[in-house]
Amino acid sequence: MDEQWLTVGKIVNTHGLRGEVKVLSRTDFPEDRFKPGSKLAIAPEHGDVERSVTIESSRMNKSMFLLKLKEFNDINEAEKYKGSLLKVNKTEQSELGADEYYYHEIIGCRVVTDEAEELGTISEILSPGANDVWVVERPDHRKPLLIPVIDDVVLNVDIQDKLVKIHLMEGLI
Repeated sequence: MDEQWLTVGKIVNTHGLRGEVKVLSRTDFPEDRFKPGSKLAIAPEHGDVERSVTIESSRMNKSMFLLKLKEFNDINEAEKYKGSLLKVNKTEQSELGADEYYYHEIIGCRVVTDEAEELGTISEILSPGANDVWVVERPDHRKPLLIPVIDDVVLNVDIQDKLVKIHLMEGLI
């Protein structure tokens, strides 16, 4: 059976001498994914899962998580995984409520206006504050379009067809 993996974080550096790693979160549920006892998989940025790890402890430090993994006892063991991704099996994703979506479901969706104008494809999701912002890459290589994820703008999200319909408010372009 071919397993599907979802990225929940990226190991950006080591921390201290006891094998802790600094992790940039890429999940909507960091409190669940990075809690002690959670099992994760480590994979290179462009490769298959290499090994499983278990979180021994977790704490926030600025905008990153510091994780102590049971399998890493010193900096030398952790060092070789800098730049690697932390993943979970797709079967372990949490159930979402209505009108809630995972990042991997939104990225890659085509964006059209309520007047059927094709705007581009969502390439990234930013979380700057009160609401997320979807980055839409334009087909004509113009500056990317930033779409605030608010009810007045996002009208419909069709995950099956990978299509998002928006109302283009004045000033967005």
